[in-house]
Amino acid sequence: MIKPELLAPAGNLENLKIAIMYGADAVYLGGLNYGLRARAKNFTIEQLEEGIKFAHDRGKRIYITINIVAHNEDLEGLPEYLITLQGLNVDAVILSDPGILEIVKQNIPEMEIHLSTQANTTNYAAVNFWYEQGVKRVILARELSLTEINEIAKKSSPEIKLETFVHGAMCISYSGRCLLSNYLINRDANRGDCAHSCRWKYYLMEETRPGEYLPVYEDEKGTYFFNSKDLCMIEHIPSLIKAGISAIKIEGRMKGSYYVGAVVKAYRKQIDEYCSNPDTYAFNKKYLDELKKVSNREYTTGFYFNKPDGNEQRYDKSSYIQNYDFTGLVIGYDPDKHLVTVEQKNRMFTGDEIEIFGPDSDSFSQKIEKMWDENGEEIEVAPHSQQIIQFKTRKPVKPWYIIRKKLT
Repeated sequence: MIKPELLAPAGNLENLKIAIMYGADAVYLGGLNYGLRARAKNFTIEQLEEGIKFAHDRGKRIYITINIVAHNEDLEGLPEYLITLQGLNVDAVILSDPGILEIVKQNIPEMEIHLSTQANTTNYAAVNFWYEQGVKRVILARELSLTEINEIAKKSSPEIKLETFVHGAMCISYSGRCLLSNYLINRDANRGDCAHSCRWKYYLMEETRPGEYLPVYEDEKGTYFFNSKDLCMIEHIPSLIKAGISAIKIEGRMKGSYYVGAVVKAYRKQIDEYCSNPDTYAFNKKYLDELKKVSNREYTTGFYFNKPDGNEQRYDKSSYIQNYDFTGLVIGYDPDKHLVTVEQKNRMFTGDEIEIFGPDSDSFSQKIEKMWDENGEEIEVAPHSQQIIQFKTRKPVKPWYIIRKKLT
């Protein structure tokens, strides 16, 4: 049995570091151009350099997305950018366009190439075709079952790796190829500017009854009938590994560091527990409970076990279920005074009940009895973004621990 790589998203440098500290084997991210998350903060060359060093110092890998559906003008400057990535010692690039694939091979022939899910790969013949073109890993379409993936693994080259998404948002269109956003508000999802139009409220109009807007089901408030639940395969790690999947991938380059840390940790723990002793492995429900504490649209197993039906959509609203706020990130701790130093992320008040957890510890709860600002002045509230505060904890903590607060 080969332990699968755990691959995490990062929309900024803090998320990259959180992902690695919480157990990711590799992180995928985008530069300022050529990726499919144009509205994520993404990485400057200087940030890429810092992030790659942070990862490599800890034995982890960095993959860069170049997976837009490219038009002619998108190719301008690409060879120079690729040479820069090679100089930064990037571990692989993720792409979907065959033209970009050729440009990569011409300019940085030693670079490892991963094929994006945007290429919509759904069969072993396609996997073998891409392998012949120099692709080392294929990120399969989300629309495949475990049975289909297992057949692909058996009938494709043993040299090629298969990667699948296991957690996060599901796109209403075929593995992310979507025209809806572009059609409605001229924001091209295939060039990194998706407006998430599938999450909006819609009515149905029948062709012979123009102007008569019908709810998709009997509710005068309308419905969000394109609004898929989020993928979650935390309960099925053994099935993923047995199917021949080499890397399991978390979606979420637009998400915050709390999401990244909590989700990566949950999957890390379950992968390690199964691989250390598969014969006695039993799923631990506390990790699913942890995933329910990050923002989500309820969970589904997508296409892995059968074709999704009407129960895999959320019809009542498009907003996330959010039960907890990410309130702070630990940046220091004085064990003699039991005093934690925190970078504030959302407002905290004296008297708040909070939870604290880290990569190597379960969460624990406590009340904030007193708080001090960075000048040592006692305060009642920390209202300013990235404000540095201190308070006492009832258990030891470490830098990178996350603080959250249940919403009431």
